[in-house]
Amino acid sequence: MASGACGGRGLAPFMKGLLFASALAATGLAHAQSTTAPAAPAAPKDDSLTWHGITLYGIVDVGIQNQTHGAPISDYFVGGSAEIVQKNSNRSVTGVTPSNLSNSRIGLQGNEPLVGDWSGVFRLETFFNPQSGEIADALKSLAQNNGRSLATQNTNVDSSASGQTFIQSYAGFSSKTFGTFTFGRQNTVLADGIAKYDPNYASQAFSYIGISGGPAGGGDTQNRRLDSSVKYVGLFSPTTGVGAHLSAQYKFNQSTGSANTAYEVSFGGDYAGFSADVYYAKIKDAVALGALSAAQVAGLPGLCPDPVPAGGSCVSASPSNALAATISDNTSYAFMGLYNMGVLKFFGGYEHIQFANPDTPLAAGFDVAAYRVAYVNAQSGPKSTYVNDKTLQVYWGGVRYTVIPELDLVGAYYGVKQNSYGTGANAGCSTNKAGTCSGTEDIISFDADYRLSKRFDAFAGAMYSGVHDGLANGFLFHTTDITTTVGVRFRF
Repeated sequence: MASGACGGRGLAPFMKGLLFASALAATGLAHAQSTTAPAAPAAPKDDSLTWHGITLYGIVDVGIQNQTHGAPISDYFVGGSAEIVQKNSNRSVTGVTPSNLSNSRIGLQGNEPLVGDWSGVFRLETFFNPQSGEIADALKSLAQNNGRSLATQNTNVDSSASGQTFIQSYAGFSSKTFGTFTFGRQNTVLADGIAKYDPNYASQAFSYIGISGGPAGGGDTQNRRLDSSVKYVGLFSPTTGVGAHLSAQYKFNQSTGSANTAYEVSFGGDYAGFSADVYYAKIKDAVALGALSAAQVAGLPGLCPDPVPAGGSCVSASPSNALAATISDNTSYAFMGLYNMGVLKFFGGYEHIQFANPDTPLAAGFDVAAYRVAYVNAQSGPKSTYVNDKTLQVYWGGVRYTVIPELDLVGAYYGVKQNSYGTGANAGCSTNKAGTCSGTEDIISFDADYRLSKRFDAFAGAMYSGVHDGLANGFLFHTTDITTTVGVRFRF
């Protein structure tokens, strides 16, 4: 959090300068128009906060939410609440939540013409929680619950919004003819697809694939955005209504070998209102993070004895910054599409995700953002997590109806199906006796979004979630939840 806060103060003078320059430019334009008769109709007004090709933009999204079965709202988790039923969902909760339709953010982006139709581009973007004023930091929500029982926990969920000063930070080159090449920390190809083909546009309050970052991360939410990656996006449209898409992304591990690398590709096209893409992703040493159990917290001092044996090493961590991790190699493929009929838009998608023991196991002691991984799962041998590969099938469909230009109504269904991947007594099981048994999850949502003006809208809706069989293992209190949210969003 300290780095995020410092980053915010460092940007403040520059952002104030941008606002001041924009005001001066607007004043000068108004004066010129009042003293000179226009020779032609005025050009469309550009009311963006742009100065010398650099634009300040942002979203503030905040609402009031009730969960029939939830946990106290977090100041740090990017969604505030978990939105869908969790193991710690043990009471009715009502409160103010951030980032319901869209992630609240503030950012700078730039476009500088170079030669021909080529431009230099960049983006710096920060996620924040308006109900608390904090930089979004899901890993802090986990660490705050280290050692706590399910009944005493507040909301804690893994996310790639982990307290970074910038959730995205990249630069590159863009051409309308050849596409865009960017380098840095940026959204994945899969995340771009889900934002496009989800009927709720990856809303956290009304979409399973919005609040759960696993599908957009190829299995684990930490990979919804990739550090040290190079990305290509090409959009080609020879004529109106017809087009092709091609995207690719590769994550470097800043070292040698394939550990911690990732690559994703997609291709598709548009024709007469129909748009579709196929996706493939391979993530090596994907990391899923969680809070420590009470036993793990008690064991932290023993991970780094004093003194450390000669020639030895240890994992030094405290309860305030230590986390547990599950490591896997993930492979996913997906098909997504939409059909735009004007006032009606139909959406659908399917993703198959496979989790396997990693080819290159990772030892405890590495960092994710500002947090230390103190414990990792068994990654090889007969007691490893994925002796048999785990698979998740995620599927969805929905419709968006524009009743009038200012009002959209949305209905959507999301489903999850897990295979049985246990061994021994749990081999082939289909009950809730173990998390490795086969199981399902169902999510249904309805919501409305009314645009009061170009930049300000109000929304309301509800989402039901329920887990069954193996996916309900460990849910001691409730296996269903209904989350109802009303709120407003301002975009600039």
